[in-house]
Amino acid sequence: MTPTPRASGLLGHPLLDPAALDVLAPPFPATDVHELRSRVHGPVYAAGDDGLAAEVATWNVAVQHTPALAVGATCAADVVAAVRFAVAHGLPVAVQATGHGPVRNAAGSVMVTTRRMQGVAVDPVRRTARVQAGVRWAAVLEAAAEHGLTGLCGSSSDVGVVGYTLGGGHGPLGRRFGYAADTVQAVEIVTADGTLRRVDATSDPELFWAVRGGKGAFGVVTAIEIALVPLSSVLGGGVFFAAEDAAAVLHAYRQWAPTLPEEASSSIAVLRLPPLPDLPPPLQGQTVVHLRYLYCGDDLAEGERLLAPMQAAGRIVLGAVVPLLTTEMDAVHMDPRDPMPAWEKGMLLAELTAETVEAFLAAAGPDVPVPLVMAEIRQLGGALGRQPAVPDAVAGRSAAWSVLVVGPMVPELAEVLPRIGRGVLDALRPWAAPGCLVNFLGDVSGPEEVLAAWDSADAARLLAVKRAVDPGDVFSAGHALRARPSWGPRDRVG
Repeated sequence: MTPTPRASGLLGHPLLDPAALDVLAPPFPATDVHELRSRVHGPVYAAGDDGLAAEVATWNVAVQHTPALAVGATCAADVVAAVRFAVAHGLPVAVQATGHGPVRNAAGSVMVTTRRMQGVAVDPVRRTARVQAGVRWAAVLEAAAEHGLTGLCGSSSDVGVVGYTLGGGHGPLGRRFGYAADTVQAVEIVTADGTLRRVDATSDPELFWAVRGGKGAFGVVTAIEIALVPLSSVLGGGVFFAAEDAAAVLHAYRQWAPTLPEEASSSIAVLRLPPLPDLPPPLQGQTVVHLRYLYCGDDLAEGERLLAPMQAAGRIVLGAVVPLLTTEMDAVHMDPRDPMPAWEKGMLLAELTAETVEAFLAAAGPDVPVPLVMAEIRQLGGALGRQPAVPDAVAGRSAAWSVLVVGPMVPELAEVLPRIGRGVLDALRPWAAPGCLVNFLGDVSGPEEVLAAWDSADAARLLAVKRAVDPGDVFSAGHALRARPSWGPRDRVG
């Protein structure tokens, strides 16, 4: 659970105020835009048009986009038209569904917004779902639950399915079933040549390998087909411990979590909560340690027995771990749903020792005055450490733990927050594992840091695919890999 800082006060700061960003004049004549509008079913906005800012608005309001053009796609044909227009005019293509994942302004791009593409079709016999690009996980979980099935959602069902899955996708069911990317059966993707392709393990095995874990580097994915798992209920929730017991709780956790079977997933976080009235009274304005837990085995009573040692680790301020429907799994992490300005950064750990915990507490514990809303340690392992039957490009499978730090990217913290957040991660470097979960890369310095998420063999293989399907770096927004080794002048860090 992370709080929701209010977005007031953002204007006037050069990183957060769209008026302070470079707004480029459209590099194409108005007649070309009119022609594109005639071929697209959804709206098309050029720079300066009313409605452009609303069309490209993000959930993470610390990043505000100023594209040259935005295409509100309603179908794959709209995406094809947008990509062909961008290539014809020498512009990069950016994609946004829910706006949870932006890391910098996609200035001067053709931005394809996919939130109108809302198709979900469940095949209960094959245990699959075809999901269009704008769908959030909540819609998939609801449709699958009617058949006693579910998908491998992350910590929040408010996040878009496609972007989350293409970056790997680690959620509370992952230790038993793997990454969301592991469940992908086929991908419908518009590549830089303006062609819509259906890609699977047979039709194009290299591109299929790369796109499952390689994020948005290879094209605009208009739909994916994913396997569902037979599961209708779990045991899950969270326990909030008092700040003064943080050391005891974290040391208990690092001994307890490795004993859990693959059916159990866990994470633990130090949360600094603001005094917001929508928080439960015991949490308002408090710093707490939040244990997140889910058990998806057949016997939920066994899940309760496994949790018992941690419930005795410290003073409990609030919390409940109870049977949940798979449509209710947001109760585990309790992530915010309202838009907020956020800065985040992640890393991987090979081990979690007593010394690691002490370093974590010294850098981000309750007694340290840092402007972080969350510093989380999340358990990996189990199926997350194994390749699926059809291997994919998900990064970080050798790691045992992930770490994520999040802070409110408000103007008064914009300069100091990245230094503090990176400092917390630097304190844990002695126990680091190579690479990073792509969805947890957060703020990056350049394409070299993105490429370092993978080991050298996978990085070389990904670059080979990138150079084959997108040698001109048409798809270069966000954490997309680059065929060329540098960022251009429009790649402003946001």
